[in-house]
Amino acid sequence: MPLPRSFRLAALLIAPLLLAPAAFAQAPQQQQAPQGPQTPMEAGMKALQERNLDAAEKALAGLAKERDPRAEFLLGFYVYGNPEAKQTDMGKAVPLLLDAAERGYVPAMIPLAAAYADGKGVPKSFYDAYKWLAIAELWNAPRVQLFDAIEHELKPEEIAKAKAEAAAYAFKTK
Repeated sequence: MPLPRSFRLAALLIAPLLLAPAAFAQAPQQQQAPQGPQTPMEAGMKALQERNLDAAEKALAGLAKERDPRAEFLLGFYVYGNPEAKQTDMGKAVPLLLDAAERGYVPAMIPLAAAYADGKGVPKSFYDAYKWLAIAELWNAPRVQLFDAIEHELKPEEIAKAKAEAAAYAFKTK
């Protein structure tokens, strides 16, 4: 099953942001001192780069259980939200993305909005999709094409209300 268009757009915007720093870290360097054991996040990122989703899931699961928003996003988007993975489960993906987004992790907001727009893992809601995109935009996320597409589905008063909710949104801290 192909990835929904809105998820593909989100992936195109987010993937370079997440994977680029790791690519720089792998640049050849002179005589590096031996490194200690990898952190679970490092192991999870390495597994994702190697497209080993089983290892990524295993490495990141503990962090996600502790509500690390980075791990929640990586598991929710790249493992459970990946339709080509055997682990695909939007019922697992969306709650992880939602928790990360509610606590201010901007990269999780765009695929969460796409899930709302497509009705994948949550009831279809252009209003909620627009609200999450507006929150992401307030926190300097790039404006995605999905934003304009959703805007055409809403009435002006719904757009105004979603923008007001986005401006007043307070991230959860626990």
